[in-house]
Amino acid sequence: MSANISRREFLRMSATATGGMLVTISLPSCSGKGTTEVATAAASQFDGLAPWGFVRIEADTVTIGARGAEIGQGIKTSLPMLIAEEMDIPWSMVTVEQLDYGIAAADNESGLAYPYGAQGAGGSTSIPGSWTELREVGARIRQLLLQAAANYWDADPATLTTADGMVIHPDGQSVSYFELAQPASAIPVPTEATLKDSSEFRVIGQPTRVADCEEIVTGNAFYGIDADMPGAGVAVVARCPYFEGSIESFDDTAARALPGVRTVVELPAVDAGSGLETTLAAGIAVVADNTWAALKGREALEIKWQRGRWGKDSTQALEQRAVEALAGRGVDARVDGDFAAARERARRVVEAEYAMPFLSHATLEPQNATIALEKDRALLIASTQSPSGASRMINRMTGIPRPAIEIRMPRSGGGFGRRLESDFVAEAVLIAQATGTPIKLMWTRDDDLQHDWYRPCGLHQLAASLNDDNQLTGWLHRAAATDRRFGLPGFAEAPAWIACLDPDAIPAGCVTNYHAEFVPLEFGLARGWWRGPLPSFVAFANQSFMDEVAHAAGREPLEFQLAVLGEAREMDYEGHGGPKVHTGRIATVLQTAADAIGYGRTLSPGHGIGLAASFVFGGYAAHAMEVSIENGRPRIHRCVCAVDVGQVVNPLGVEAQMMGGTIDGLSTALNLEITVADGRVQQANFPDYPLLQMAEAPDVEVHIVASDHAPSGAGEMGIPTAAPALTNAIFAATGKRIRRLPIAKQLG
Repeated sequence: MSANISRREFLRMSATATGGMLVTISLPSCSGKGTTEVATAAASQFDGLAPWGFVRIEADTVTIGARGAEIGQGIKTSLPMLIAEEMDIPWSMVTVEQLDYGIAAADNESGLAYPYGAQGAGGSTSIPGSWTELREVGARIRQLLLQAAANYWDADPATLTTADGMVIHPDGQSVSYFELAQPASAIPVPTEATLKDSSEFRVIGQPTRVADCEEIVTGNAFYGIDADMPGAGVAVVARCPYFEGSIESFDDTAARALPGVRTVVELPAVDAGSGLETTLAAGIAVVADNTWAALKGREALEIKWQRGRWGKDSTQALEQRAVEALAGRGVDARVDGDFAAARERARRVVEAEYAMPFLSHATLEPQNATIALEKDRALLIASTQSPSGASRMINRMTGIPRPAIEIRMPRSGGGFGRRLESDFVAEAVLIAQATGTPIKLMWTRDDDLQHDWYRPCGLHQLAASLNDDNQLTGWLHRAAATDRRFGLPGFAEAPAWIACLDPDAIPAGCVTNYHAEFVPLEFGLARGWWRGPLPSFVAFANQSFMDEVAHAAGREPLEFQLAVLGEAREMDYEGHGGPKVHTGRIATVLQTAADAIGYGRTLSPGHGIGLAASFVFGGYAAHAMEVSIENGRPRIHRCVCAVDVGQVVNPLGVEAQMMGGTIDGLSTALNLEITVADGRVQQANFPDYPLLQMAEAPDVEVHIVASDHAPSGAGEMGIPTAAPALTNAIFAATGKRIRRLPIAKQLG
């Protein structure tokens, strides 16, 4: 239909419009060829009109589809805010619906198109990856509505304006988006869009509570663990507790005899070479009518496990291997200048060793998956950070084409990187294939802590050289750690230190002689991504040692680190969040946190202030803490954090993420570690893995640095600097240096 719709036709279409406007926006970078076919084929709760923009305009509301996996980071709110801003609609008019995973057949090289674009959650990519794309969606919709109004009034669209869901004529007349919706849907979608200047923002930058806040606080929010399907059996699995162990024998007679137990299924171990992008422990699944019956059936199983090659290993033995390995040479990750020569010329050399344990994710909602398999299609409901990974997993295990695999993405009760893995999906598929019925797989807390994909542990040796003026002239960072890859496909070309050592972390690039070296260790424990993976691992060692070197030089830690950072400038950064890192932005958050806490003031006896700053996935964060010691435990009197995430979409969301990340960081610093003895994890539940209690948690004061830089995600920025700020404050208060986490009873 022509864009030049007559006034008579406009009125006719408006009068018959009952369902509002469903808008399709396509970006070639995602859909490739076959865009029209994709838009038609991609069925969703938005009636198939999916590519990138997902907007339903009704009389009093505009419903916006949220494409990303919501794991508590707030993107179900912040991503729709981007569309609302460019559409010129007030947030009070908006309702939000979670979109299913979008995938469709397409005429392109891969044979697939992704109508909604990227829908996973990881690496703090949701906001930066959507900043332009989703704003363009809103801007194009606004242009459609302007053109429809121009046709109605026979006016130049350039003379029209929009506000509050209305198009306004220069003479004061106005028409609502709802009235324009139907005729606008007949106009070709513009290929380009003009975006607002930040000075025009009315939605972006406004403190906005999460879209489903009321549902969350009243217990009505829907999580993956709430899912059910008609006829579904509830499954729990007894997994081999030994790394790479197996089932020697089992007797399920008693389990099968229990009321409600339907069947028992033996599950094979899946190793890293399977091509499934996961590993699975050997196990026995009990399928029952309900969770209680399944758990009782699991208790009744009699299983004899066979230890694998790691059956006698322990974290204690691993640390000894780390010490021995560091006595030799590793792999150079970065070499600038000549540290050995700087060391020889130095007036003083400072050396220290820092140790960090394995960590579990401990998501509040344990892993789960509800799945129904048919011959040529599947339905999965799961709390996942990687719907694409789950889709690939089901396709490889069943042969069902990926466009025929429907994946619903309810809110997750925490992710932290754990739900990037799809092992729980693979287990659900195996059980559903064996039983021929829909399956709801449930993990218990014990399952979750003992069969996680853990943050790697590591032993870090650091050395720094100082000249006669107590200036930093050299820095050596050697790390012995278990690498992330664990033999999984897709990591063969990645650096071995990908989640264990950041060769570009400050002070890299700030000191002439810099050497980062990685020594890989082997261990049977599965390792995976953990909230703020590289920075959370490296910042404790680097920022603690920076403080230590400052004191050795007889200089104030703040002044010393600002001097190391030097003149504000961009430096190359090859890690995630690059390609550049800006020293001036690090210095600003560090100074902001220091100023906010009153760094340098006279403190009460026994009190100390510690600082730490880091670059995290494109953003910058710093902590300042005032601490004293009471009954062998740190008491945090004040906790201040400063953050620069560029242009802020939702300040309330940034504050929430910094607060939550800080609490997470303090939990890891004070209490958390996963230990292994006799080839199995020792921790089983929260009494063994104690998260920070409410009585211990400090008030967290968040300072957002105003910035016009492109936005970065905030979900992982609160963690890395919390631990070193705390331990640096402990040193300032007591003179005792904490070089090993968790702190636990080291102060008793």
